[in-house]
Amino acid sequence: MTHRAPRILFAGGGTGGHVYPAIAIADAVREIEPDAVIEFAGTRERMEWQAVPKAGYAIHPITVSGFQRSLSARNLSFPVKLGRGMAQSLALIKGFDPDVVVGTGGYVSGPVLLAASLRRKPIVLQEQNAYAGMTNKLLGKRAGSIHIAFPEAEPYFPAGRTVLSGNPTRRALLEATREAGRAHFDIPADARTLFVFGGSLGSGAINDAVERHLDSLLADESHYLLWQTGERYFDAIRPRITEHPRLRLMKYVDRMDLAYAASDLALCRAGAITCSELLVTATPAVLVPSPNVAEDHQTKNAQSLERAGAADLLPETRLQADLADTVASRLGDEAMLERMTKAAGSLARPDAADNIARDVLRHAGYAGA
Repeated sequence: MTHRAPRILFAGGGTGGHVYPAIAIADAVREIEPDAVIEFAGTRERMEWQAVPKAGYAIHPITVSGFQRSLSARNLSFPVKLGRGMAQSLALIKGFDPDVVVGTGGYVSGPVLLAASLRRKPIVLQEQNAYAGMTNKLLGKRAGSIHIAFPEAEPYFPAGRTVLSGNPTRRALLEATREAGRAHFDIPADARTLFVFGGSLGSGAINDAVERHLDSLLADESHYLLWQTGERYFDAIRPRITEHPRLRLMKYVDRMDLAYAASDLALCRAGAITCSELLVTATPAVLVPSPNVAEDHQTKNAQSLERAGAADLLPETRLQADLADTVASRLGDEAMLERMTKAAGSLARPDAADNIARDVLRHAGYAGA
């Protein structure tokens, strides 16, 4: 008797925090079982529509939109789009006939996983943040297992179904060496290096604070600064900054693995994937949570790392006042940096993608998992 290859459908999108973990899990599934048939569901308007095909996977369009919590005319179309998305999801589940459906959050995972559950297909969730997203919380009762990245997320789900797996991260992050990082950015081996970044687009608040305190940040002759402004801000900032031998001002960092490896301390937002990358690379951090995210989940992520001793939480309201002193006190305290490095490393889960992939295959009935 021949058995068909596992058929796995992924649903997650809207932001990189939802899309890239799904792709990382899919890649891990393919490494374990090269014959697995893997496809995605997403929305045409969001980043998954480009990122998923670029990663080599087919994607099916689902109509969906978020519900505005404040009074908004956009909510008038919500029931229509929800109904259309549900019909599309049911048709997709029937046509693709998956053995398991994996949701990594975002609005699109709602109708797809609900349709899968209604058709009695096993579903697996992956929650990236310390504060669980609304879609995953609603679907938790229907999931066979829920993979979480922060222990603080466990209370949001049914008892006994969560697995503390961590967030999938890029394998290259584990392979970069400090020597290679320092050589890439032309930084001496004995220098103390601060890496500032706010995501690919950048953070206006972080950039403003760094620009204001730039002289202080570079006052110590042993201190170097890697500063990724982000695409949105570089052209405005560049003309205002005088070239400095210990400053590396960049629009975008293509080799994040080497940037982490070269750094002693990071100053950045507290998105779920960023936090997981900091842990995997054992990089001490000063985390500045974005106040403009749902349920203030970045603050919860930062609090989790701070409690573990791997990072400091610096609220955006204190950023201008406390930035220079906070960075100087950390870079000047080698023992503290070592403790933060050890704490981050102890929390890291570099095998997250592989472990989640094996559980997905188990739910699909794959004997080799």
